[in-house]
Amino acid sequence: MAEETPLFKVTIDNETIEVPAGTTILQAARMIGKEVAPPAMCYYGKLENTGGNCRTCLVEVSKGSEADPRPMPKLVPSCRTTVMDGMVVGNKTSERTVEARKGIVELLLINHPLDCPVCDQAGECKLQDLSYEHGAEATRYEFDRRTFPKEDLGPNIQLNMNRCILCYRCVKTADQITGCREHGVMNRGDHAEISTHIHKNLDNEFIGNIIDVCPVGALTDKTFRFKNRVWFLKPVDAHRDCPTCSGKAQVWFRGDEVFRVTARKDEYNEVEDWICNTCRFDKKEINDWTLEKPSEISKDSVIRQGHYFEDKVEPKETLPKVIKREPKILLDIHTVSQVNEPDRDLSKIDGPATSNDYKD
Repeated sequence: MAEETPLFKVTIDNETIEVPAGTTILQAARMIGKEVAPPAMCYYGKLENTGGNCRTCLVEVSKGSEADPRPMPKLVPSCRTTVMDGMVVGNKTSERTVEARKGIVELLLINHPLDCPVCDQAGECKLQDLSYEHGAEATRYEFDRRTFPKEDLGPNIQLNMNRCILCYRCVKTADQITGCREHGVMNRGDHAEISTHIHKNLDNEFIGNIIDVCPVGALTDKTFRFKNRVWFLKPVDAHRDCPTCSGKAQVWFRGDEVFRVTARKDEYNEVEDWICNTCRFDKKEINDWTLEKPSEISKDSVIRQGHYFEDKVEPKETLPKVIKREPKILLDIHTVSQVNEPDRDLSKIDGPATSNDYKD
């Protein structure tokens, strides 16, 4: 009869929980709740051997265990450090951790371009969230940022290496999920970059999942690129009969148009089911999908603002208060503007919408 795995008691930010031996501090923190879980930019629960690259999940261990209560002298990565019985960990309650995390965020942003207004990842970028919650107000870096030449990865995936933080998620996804590792991290140090080495296109039925695992805007969907902003779209859980994958996905609508399809994600922004390229890139019609329900979005996400949730608050009309009376005439510019063409499907055009896509 197999021996039962012993349970270890660990305290994180004054919250105590019992977890099986071999559980990491990050996993234990997530079991307690999102409010005490450290941020993670490289760890991914669906992949093996991840973590230890970004260092954003560093925590302070003020008590090693009941057997050896001495504190650990340095901050440790919670995604790689397993718990011990009686361990006491400080995340948000630790001043050392909070201060160190500011420096880590500053390091990640040193070479990151300030192109959030034109980045397709804006609104769902984990680096934006990280810098807002844990970053400093200013940077001390005064030198030019590193830049990389453009590289073609194929017809569906756009690589912008200038935004990459080298989390290794896409490399491990291609290696473990697709079984076809045609790209990796080339060179070392400040010259390290994601590349295919022999300039091959990434061609695999599941390679599109590297877009979903990327926490920044380094890997984006070419079929959605510059078509719309995520906060204008409504994500809906949907499924279809697919012979290649589970067929369970998240379909992003604006009106009756399907602008993009992504995998469903949990509260830690990790994929629940991998989807194939056919579902992701080729199925952009409502009739292709069976709609289930509106996707559950975090209340702090910009995607949730102004949508269909129960806590929606209708904006108050401020014009009568300003002019002290009811307006007599309001010009509805959307009914007279030539840009307003109801039969124009922006999701169907090959690239970003320009003046050439509208009638003169």
